[in-house]
Amino acid sequence: MARRREDGLSRTRSALYGLARLLGDVSAVRKGTVGRRLLRRAAGKVTGRLLEKLFR
Repeated sequence: MARRREDGLSRTRSALYGLARLLGDVSAVRKGTVGRRLLRRAAGKVTGRLLEKLFR
């Protein structure tokens, strides 16, 4: 089966989410809360993986 090309909307949304994540990182550096941000991001990834396994 041929791989479907991403449409413009998906590509734009991905770019915007990436930019938002980058801006959040910059904001955390300026506020001095980088460690807290890293912990929350890691906790979110773990939670997402657990939920994915739960609802398979």
